Formats: sequence, C-alpha cells, structure tokens
Amino acid sequence: MATTQLTTDVLAEKHRSTLDQALATIRTRAYWSPHPEHPKAYGENGSLDAAAGLAAYKDLLGKRFELDQPGTDGWTGAEVSPYGPELGVEYPHADLDVLLPAMRAGMAAWRDAGPETRALVCLEILARISARTHEFAHAVMHTSGQAFMMALQAGGPHAQDRGLEAVAYAYEEQTRTPAGRTTWSKPQGKRDPLELTKEFTAVGRGIGLVVGCNTFPTWNGYPGLFASLATGNPVLVKPHPRAVLPLALTVRISREVLAEAGFDPNLVALAVERPGEGIAKTLAVRPEIRIIDYTGGAAFGDWLEANARQAQVYTEKAGVNTVVIDSTDDYKGMLGNLAFSLSLYSGQMCTTPQNLLIPRDGITTDQGPKSYDEVVADVAAAVGGLLGDDARANALLGALVNPDVKARLEAAAGLGEVALASREVVNPDFPDAVVRTPVIVKLDGSKPDSEAAYFSECFGPVSFAVSVESTADALELLRRTVREKGAMTVGAYTTSAETERAVEEVCLEESAQLSLNLTGGVFVNQTAAFSDFHGSGGNPAANAALCDGAFVSNRFRVVEVRRQA
Repeated sequence: MATTQLTTDVLAEKHRSTLDQALATIRTRAYWSPHPEHPKAYGENGSLDAAAGLAAYKDLLGKRFELDQPGTDGWTGAEVSPYGPELGVEYPHADLDVLLPAMRAGMAAWRDAGPETRALVCLEILARISARTHEFAHAVMHTSGQAFMMALQAGGPHAQDRGLEAVAYAYEEQTRTPAGRTTWSKPQGKRDPLELTKEFTAVGRGIGLVVGCNTFPTWNGYPGLFASLATGNPVLVKPHPRAVLPLALTVRISREVLAEAGFDPNLVALAVERPGEGIAKTLAVRPEIRIIDYTGGAAFGDWLEANARQAQVYTEKAGVNTVVIDSTDDYKGMLGNLAFSLSLYSGQMCTTPQNLLIPRDGITTDQGPKSYDEVVADVAAAVGGLLGDDARANALLGALVNPDVKARLEAAAGLGEVALASREVVNPDFPDAVVRTPVIVKLDGSKPDSEAAYFSECFGPVSFAVSVESTADALELLRRTVREKGAMTVGAYTTSAETERAVEEVCLEESAQLSLNLTGGVFVNQTAAFSDFHGSGGNPAANAALCDGAFVSNRFRVVEVRRQA
C-alpha cells in the first residue's frame, strides 16, 4: 500500500468547501456545478487540455490495462468503437473467490474513517477524474457512440456532478445521527438517574455491485458507485462488455486515491467478463454482494429484483416516455424543442420521448389551428431541418450504439405510415460509423395493432405520432402508459390552466417527472444534478431516483453501542 499522502486535513482544505456547497445546493435546488462544461476550460491546474486528453486516450489503446488488483487469472477485452476502430484494450479478469474477500478486508478501516473522511476521499477521486475530462470524453465517445461534445459533457462534468450529488446525499443521511459518544440520562425521582453512554456508527451493508450500461457508462455508473463508497461499502464495478474503458479508468483513479489516503485500494475493483461469460448474474446472487446498481433492459432488471434477495437492488429499466400535445402559444419553439429532443444521441437515452399524443381534431397554436396531420408534418420538418446538414447531424446524432438499435429503427418503418423516413448520414472522420436520422411513424391510437407498437419501448431513434380522440383521452393513455410500462420523463404542451392541472395530477398520482411547455434551451430528456431528479422510483421504469435520500439511506445502517456510564 502507498505511503499516506492525503491526510484528512489536506483533503478538507481541498474539498470541504465543495462538499458544503453541494449540501447547500441539494436543499435549495439552485443551479451549481464545480465541473466546467466548456472544452477550453481544461488545460490548467494539472488538467488535460484537448490535445493532451486525446493523446492520453490513444496511449491506452492496444495495451493491457494494469490494475494490480488481487485474483487476476487472465486477461480479456473486445471493445469495438461504434465509430469503427477496435480499442484493443485488455483488462484483468478476476477470480471472484479471491477478489471478493480481498475487497472486504479494508471495510473496517473505511467504516472507522467516518462519513466526512469518506466524502472527502470521494471528492478527491472526482477531482482527479475531472482533471482528465478530455481523456474520459474520448473513452466515452468510443464505447457509447455519443458525439464528442456530448461525450465530454454528459460523460464528464454531468456524470461528475451526479457522483458528487450522491456523495452529498450520503453525507447528509449519515450525519443525521450524532457522531461519537453521547451521554444518556433518565431521571428516576429520588433515586440516582439511569445513565449510559451511547455511540452510533454508520456501517455499510457490504460490497456494492455496479452493473454498467453501454450508452452512459459514467453518467449512470457514478451515482451508485459514489453512493455506496461514501456510505462505507467496497464497490465492484462490472462494466458493460462494450463500454469498459471509462469505468476501468474510474476504478484505476479510485484505487490510486484510496491508497494515497491510507486505505485499502481494493475497496474499489473491476470485474470484466469474458465474451459470453455473463458474470453479472453470477455476481448478483453471491452472498458478499449486498448492494446492486443496475441500468439497462427491463428483463434483467426484473430478474435482479426477484432473485438478488440478499442485496438492496437499485434499478433503472425501460420505460415509454410520452409527450401530450394539447396546445401551445409558441408553435415554432415547441417544434424546435421536440426536434432536438427526438434527435439528441439518436434517441438512445432513457429519457428520450417516444410517443407524441396528438388529438385527431388538432391543436390550437399562436399560428392558428393545426390539424393532427399538420402537427406531425411540422415536427417531421423540424427534425429534417435540424439534421439537414450532415456536419450538424453527426454532432447531434453520434453513432448507433449496437446492431439491435439499427434493427429496431428499420423495423419501425413497417409499423405504420412513415411521416419522416430515416436517412443514412456519412461521418467523414469515421466512415464505418452507423449514423441514422430518426424515423417518425404515424399511428392510430384507437387501433389494437397500433397499441402493440406504441405501448412498448422502442429504444433508439424511433418516435410514434399517436392520434387520440381528445386531450382527455391522451391523459388517460398517459396514465395507463406510466402505470403499466413506466416513464422516466413526461412532457406536455398546453395553454389551458385546466389541462395543465390535469396532466400534473396524472404525473403526481403515477409518480412521473413532468416538463411543461419547454420551448427554449432546456429539453425534456436532460436533467441537472443537484436540482432535477432523474426518474422517480415510483413507476415501473425505475425503482430509484437520482438522487434523493432514499437512494443512499439503505446502503448503510446505524449500529449503536451502549455502555454503562
């Protein structure tokens, strides 16, 4: 283990003010971020600028990714960028019977360090990740298919914000109970009082397992990783086999910081699977695993909830996101906002709208009444106009993350009348990238065969313009969709105060996050850490929200020791 370099005092001097600001912000829900979004913000104070970040990323390729963690019994790795190139990185493959006991060995010292020291160590990890944001951006881009700017922002500062947010909630929940010894005295009248000393310690549950996703490896991985680590638990990171590199870098940096702070680096470790090995299911039911964070398809999420009975399971699964279009006083703004939301990252976001519910008789707008057909045609035209220039299209769309998305996109065109056909976009920098614009399909909401299409998640650049009898029918369909299929996001456009109240009531009753009348630079499929909740934990799309007290409070228990005074 490395000689201690990072004392608690040093960590507090560097990071206590950041922690305090994070704690204040989760209470006010104001805008704040310590992690800059702009690429040119990096290059000073030890951070990598654009050129250095790209060079660092390239230096990782075609090599073994050394971690020096126990139980390595071989090497594995077969990542291929959605943009075409093979990464050629090999990662240590773990013998779980060796690695898991080694991870538990450092728990006692990590527990005894207390909530503040754990939080400050986590902030040091995040600060070092932030300094290498450009390097992470390329790693995220070439494992997820995100366009570079999105990979830099969502995979970098936005992911780091979500990690910091989890640390803040973890600290707040653990410190509700006073630390150290307290004196308890109960009067007994004429007799001497009953007196005890009581000591309360936040104790982690055990090893946390983070099951990473392909599309947002850091953004979706960091909340669970840092929530578990900050509450006293070791964390085993099991990346998606197509998106290992960003999380492997995270594990390496975490281990370095832990060692420098005098803790066992094996508190954070990596588990990469061989092709077809499927170790997530094996790990999920091992008795050492006491917490699981999972982002991905509903089938495995449901399996985890049903079978990983020894663990506290947090899942973000599939949902069907809906936008109700009743009326608008900014028709152009609505069209532009929807076009961007449908196009960003080729619709490969768990928050991307899928179903646009539009009354058959049309809607009222500031440009006069618009029929259902006109609204659909105008949405299609807005998407087409946004993506008409190939350079801009590549910057917004990125690449399709896997062949399954392409297959769903192609099949969707046969489900109904195509209002906007998908087209192929050539990326001149990466000619092997599979880039496609969204398809918009018109469906009749009253027909059972249409319901089979729009009532299931179709992950990728696919949207359904669903005609409904009325806004009231749209709200009933919205309610049923959220209740039965779940939703990460709901959007609505209306100029009616009564309709606004009605859609709000549906979302409150069915526990869905609602965005109303977005026409500017904020979009339904984007959320801000410290302010917005990602998911609610109250409908089938996810059993947890990023981030609230419930996301962290069940990762630890407070154990009391009483002594006779």
